[in-house]
Formats: sequence, structure tokens, C-alpha cells
Amino acid sequence: MLMLLPPSEGKTAPRRGKPLALDSLSFPGLTSTRARLLEAVQDLCRSDPEHAADVLGLPGTRRDLVDQDAVLDSAPTARADAVYTGVLYDAWAPADASTAARRRSAIRVAVTSGLFGLLRPGDRVPAYRLSGDVRLPDLGPVAGLWREVLGEAALDAVGRGLLVDLRSGTYTAFWRPTGLGDRLATVRVLQERDGKRSVVSHFNKATKGRLVRALLEDGRDPRTAYALADLLTELGWHVETVEEREGVRLDVVVTEV
Repeated sequence: MLMLLPPSEGKTAPRRGKPLALDSLSFPGLTSTRARLLEAVQDLCRSDPEHAADVLGLPGTRRDLVDQDAVLDSAPTARADAVYTGVLYDAWAPADASTAARRRSAIRVAVTSGLFGLLRPGDRVPAYRLSGDVRLPDLGPVAGLWREVLGEAALDAVGRGLLVDLRSGTYTAFWRPTGLGDRLATVRVLQERDGKRSVVSHFNKATKGRLVRALLEDGRDPRTAYALADLLTELGWHVETVEEREGVRLDVVVTEV
């Protein structure tokens, strides 16, 4: 099983650590695209900080993030699962997980990243700002660059197992899985209130983080979307399955986080 997560916009900048080494990261087939993006982002932030802030979608109060992106190749790094923060990652809380769960996360979790494509939780990266919907002046849309190469890397990681797609809309554009049948489970979280269901960002992210934590702690490795739905039901979730053109959608219905 491979759980594919979105990154977080918020990140904790490491205070110390070795500088970034692209050749040390997982998914080595993505190295050349990573290098192109790294160079483009740094050059933009160094040469024209004001334009860089506009391109990166930063408010005027966060020009410090432009300075941060200007020195990515020399900034200290830490584990990706320590750099990413936010609702999903707080709910997952990998630092507080059991040793077995952390060991499983190394092979069962991958994070989609605007700058790095795919990362494993233990990959060492700096804090950065590059959202998946950014269009860089010389390279074009970030999503388009990754669409060319991400699929092969992700499918190699999935092998004959189950892909659990927990990404948000922005990052689903990086790669849309096809041909996996019931080995693709796309997870949607719905909040139910007064008999009505809706997608609420906070509930969505927090619930997905808790799902990741629960599956890693449990340790079982379902091979199909239906087996995953059964497992989540056993673990106490309310899950409904919907067959789609590509794979199976799992609607996880919650009333509170």
C-alpha cells in the first residue's frame, strides 16, 4: 500500500542540519526535474524578489519566504515529516507514532511536492515555498513539469499494491492514476450535519491525517480499495464506496474531528 499525501503550505524551517543533497532523495528518476525547479526558483528569488513574491503568491507581509527560497541549496534540512506542518500533519503526528508505524511510513507514505515531486517522510529537505499551482517564468506551470515524470515514479513505488490517493485538488493535477482498477482508492472526507453532507477543509485534512496514523499503527496492508474500506470500518470509521471510471472512491463520513 502506498498512501499519497499533499504537502503543507506551512513548514517548520530547520535550525540546523546538512544542506540539501538532491542525489540523496528518494525517487532518483525525479532528480533532473528537481534540479531545474530548484535553479529556477532560486534564480527568480535572487534576481527579482518583488516579482518572485508575486509569482509565488506571497502577501507583502511574507517577503521573508522569498529570502528563504533564494538560499535553498545551502539552507539546513530535516526530515520531510518534520518540515511539513499544518492540520493533516498535526493529526498524523509522525514524531509521536510508534517505532513500527514510523518504520512502515518509510515505505507506505509519499508526499507530493511542488519542488521535489515526491518525497518519502525521511527525505531531508529545507523549508521552501512553491505551491503546486505556481507558473514559473521560464519553466511554465509546476504541475505540467511533474505531469511528465511523476507517474512512472509513483507506479514503481506502488508495484502490485494499493494506491491510496489522499491528495488535494491542486496536487491531483501532478498525476492522475489510470489502469489500476480497484487498486486505486481515492479518499474523500464528508462532514455530516443535520442530515446534510459537505466537504469542509479542516475536517478533510484532520481526518486524512488520522487515517494515515491509524493505518500505519494498525500495520495491515490491504490490497484493494474494498479491503481498505473494510479495514477502516473495522477501525471505527464510517466508509462508503463508490465505483468510478478510474478506481474506487471512499467517502469517509464524519460528524466531528
